[in-house]
Formats: sequence, C-alpha cells, structure tokens
Amino acid sequence: MKFIAIKTKDGESKGDLAFFCQTLHVSRQGFYQYLANKDRPWKYQPLADAMKEILEDDECNDTYGQIRMYQALVLKQPEHVEIPSERTVYRVMGEIGISHHPRRKPNGITKADREARKSDDLLKRDFHAEEPLTKCVTDLTEIKGKDGKRYVSVIFGCFDSSVIGLAMDTNMKAPLCVQTLENAAKAYPGIRGAIIHSDRGSQYTSQSYRDAIGKYDIRQSMNSAGGRCHDNARCESMWARMKSELLYGRYEIEEMTTDELRTIIWRYFISYWNNRRICSANGGLPPMVKRQQYYDSLKEAA
Repeated sequence: MKFIAIKTKDGESKGDLAFFCQTLHVSRQGFYQYLANKDRPWKYQPLADAMKEILEDDECNDTYGQIRMYQALVLKQPEHVEIPSERTVYRVMGEIGISHHPRRKPNGITKADREARKSDDLLKRDFHAEEPLTKCVTDLTEIKGKDGKRYVSVIFGCFDSSVIGLAMDTNMKAPLCVQTLENAAKAYPGIRGAIIHSDRGSQYTSQSYRDAIGKYDIRQSMNSAGGRCHDNARCESMWARMKSELLYGRYEIEEMTTDELRTIIWRYFISYWNNRRICSANGGLPPMVKRQQYYDSLKEAA
C-alpha cells in the first residue's frame, strides 16, 4: 500500500493508480481505506512507549519475553495505558522489535567427594515453600575473565527466589561456600533452622562447611546418590537466567577483570534480582516485593 501511495502521490494520479492496483492485485477500496487510516496515531503507541520505558529501567530487562513484559506492565500500571492480553503484548513487542537474548546452558563445575559422608535429600525436588527462610538451595558457578576466573556462590530462597547469601572468590574451595552461609546468616538471622539443599560437591561435604551448618542450626540436604542435575534444578535455572540476562551478548566477559565481574554480578543479584527483576514464579513480582506482601498479610491477619 505504501508503495502505491508513493508512486501515485496518495492516489492523485488516477491512471497510475489503476495500473498499480491491477498489477499488485490491490482493490481501490482497500487502497483508499489505507489512505484514510495511515496518518492516524497507532492505538498501541502508549503501550509500546510503556514497554520501552520498562526496558530502559535496567539493562537486563531487555531479556523480558511476553509473559514477564505483561507482568511488568501489570506491576508498574503505567498511566493512561490500557493493558491488553498477553497475546496482544506479544504482537506489539514483535512490531516494535523487542526481543530477548538466547540462553545458553551453564556447565557444572562441582566435583563430588565420594569418600565423604553425605546428607539425605530432604527436598526431593520439591522447591516450593510456604514461608520465607524455610527452604533454600545453594550452588556455585564460574565465570572466566581476562585475568582468571571468578567463582560465584549463592543461596537462593525457595519461597520467593531471593538471593539470601552471596560470596565470590577467585577459587572454588570450601571457604567460599562457608562465607556464603555466613553472609546469609548475618543478613537474615531467621535462616536458623532452615533446610539448605546443595549438590554433593566436596565443598559441601567438607568439615568446615559442616561446622558452619551446625553453628547456624541449618538442616543440610543434598542431591540423591548419582548426582542427578534435576535434584538441584532450581539453582541450575538461576545460573542460566543470570548468565543469559547479564553476561551473554552484553559484555565481553573474557576482556573484563575478575574485579569488574564481581561488581556487575553483585549489582545484578543484590540490587536488580532481589528488588526489581520480574519473576514469573512469583506471579510477576520481584522477590522482595513478594516477601513484603507475605509479611504485610501476617500483620493484617493479626
């Protein structure tokens, strides 16, 4: 239609109009309908502008697909914008060219100590929790920089997917996991008595880690025999999201120092992930928003 409008000066050249419509199999009625509507403002422009604002809120928001974009709109409730269905959100995202980065599967790095004493699997792949700080999962991953590797150890809460404990180092020895546990206990004293589930890596079977577990009255849980990745699937999915949203396609991580990696990872988890990232498992709420709603509901019930 646009081609015909250009060639016929918006239909003023009647002879050319007849020729192009016949050649391109376009009816005159359809062409005139196009002319009548082409200068009208797009009815989804306010929605598109609201989506772009959400993307500008944080650099990692450009990984939002249709579900999380819809949930972000519902949470933000932008003024003068009528929020349509998820299907319409998806269609508008396609029209304005919003897409997210592909994800890559992280590699496991922990090695089991087959001689060490193991703990029972208390979760049995049930990562659902009714209350905060009752069930947690932990794991570590590595990220390569130009001057070495940065190892990241995190404890995630099963209730709201929040980052409860975080520590980083240039090695993956047991003290890194102990530090993660200590950071979690300092930030959230209510974690005492919780279950913390991990794989059967040597860091988590070490005596120093077991001592820390006992110090904070934690109930230790481990993957079942055989080291199946699904036994700690919650952590594996967290690493996949972090790497696809923060690292892959955004930074040249192998050109960054381990200190630079530490800065962006710390910011991502503590600032973005906990407080602003839309989490579909939380019904479209950031982890700390869901947790606050839980505590607010307890006050109202009292």
